[in-house]
Amino acid sequence: MITWAGRVLAFLGAAHVVAATLLGHRHYGEWFTFGLWLPDADITELPPAIGAFWMGPGSFGVPLLLLGCLIVWLDRRAIAPPAFLAWSLLVWTVVCALIFEPAPWVLAAAASVLLLIGIRRAPR
Repeated sequence: MITWAGRVLAFLGAAHVVAATLLGHRHYGEWFTFGLWLPDADITELPPAIGAFWMGPGSFGVPLLLLGCLIVWLDRRAIAPPAFLAWSLLVWTVVCALIFEPAPWVLAAAASVLLLIGIRRAPR
């Protein structure tokens, strides 16, 4: 169960980064010519190029991918991840699902529950 939870999280992270980065293709020129460096930008009203960056390569997708890979790596070495990690992921996904839907938060929440069950069943 722990491995499947890690795989789901890694898939979600990778899919998010790849899809959002590809969808932001019209902003690549600004990304690679320092067009995002706006010293007077208002964080509450981001230009589309900056929003596309934070939705793609600058998003939560990369850490989620790495976290999923770490969980799989730990499980392959018979090391159970700490329960606080699964609980934190679950709380985060539920809060985000309440704020922003439709999104694949249900899959991330399901992976968190799988992780919790796997941690509970893992030998001490």
